[in-house]
Amino acid sequence: MSTQKVTLAKSLNMGLRRAMDDDPKVLLMGEDVGKLGGVFRITDGLQKDFGEDRVIDSPLAESGIVGTAVGMALRGYRPVVEIQFDGFVYPAYDQIVCQVAKMSYRSKGRSRMPMVIRIPYGGGIGAVEHHSESPEAQFAHTPGLKVVTCSNPVDGYWMIQQAIACDDPVIFLEPKRQYHADKADLDTTATPAPLFTSRVVRRGTDVTLLAYGPMVKTAMKAAEAAATEGRSLEVIDLRTLSPLDMAPVLESVRRTGRAVVAHEAHVNLGLGAELSARITEQCFYSLEAPVLRVGGFDTPYPASRIEEDFLPDLDRVLDAVDRSMEF
Repeated sequence: MSTQKVTLAKSLNMGLRRAMDDDPKVLLMGEDVGKLGGVFRITDGLQKDFGEDRVIDSPLAESGIVGTAVGMALRGYRPVVEIQFDGFVYPAYDQIVCQVAKMSYRSKGRSRMPMVIRIPYGGGIGAVEHHSESPEAQFAHTPGLKVVTCSNPVDGYWMIQQAIACDDPVIFLEPKRQYHADKADLDTTATPAPLFTSRVVRRGTDVTLLAYGPMVKTAMKAAEAAATEGRSLEVIDLRTLSPLDMAPVLESVRRTGRAVVAHEAHVNLGLGAELSARITEQCFYSLEAPVLRVGGFDTPYPASRIEEDFLPDLDRVLDAVDRSMEF
């Protein structure tokens, strides 16, 4: 067993390195990913070790980055492109939803699109406008795209490799406020869970609390706080947003009878709406209360000095738990 304590940033770096070691067709491309090692230092040292032909510093042109990657994928490469910040992805949105997502379908599977689009997302770092967004629902709504998000260093290491190995395009969302926040024990010889699966990360009996990416840590803190009041919350890290892995969710809700969904993105038409609908459709006779949603307010991400008021916190999650229990 080879275990070491790593941050999410480090584990992603290690996962990318291992994928590049294992397959010479894997290459990285994006703004400042080479010499600088990325704004968040996720690709630090990779250009030095693999060369400028495999770790490519691109022009500041997201549409060009993704469009070039489409051609590379069609020629047999496995490009991993980085969108430097979530709010910068929109110039490439046309390429992603019109080309990347549809290529395999329109060619009846003859032209695969094995590419990964890495997007640091979410708030909590005090960034300026266009540097904190939660666009996950826009991509999860697009048929042909797989959408996943890691919440911890161990998942980061394994999931980035699994995404690169996937023959379908994967939107890989990385919670930027978790990059350097916590360390975890990573065993690089372990057997990882399959990529498109949810995971119960804390067992409970009273309420099922669903979260993903940056909100998993908040959900775990909420569960700890609720335990001091005698309430037992079961926390599920969704991990995959498209396709959703509903089996652990439905099994849990059928036991607890209550569900709360928490995400940073604004509530209107967010992932919580889809989860609520599916839970209600399939667990209707098990529910003791409506499925409740906790999210950001229906405004753009605000200025950094007030973003903590915008982002869902422990108190807002616990308030939803209280309302569910009192129903």
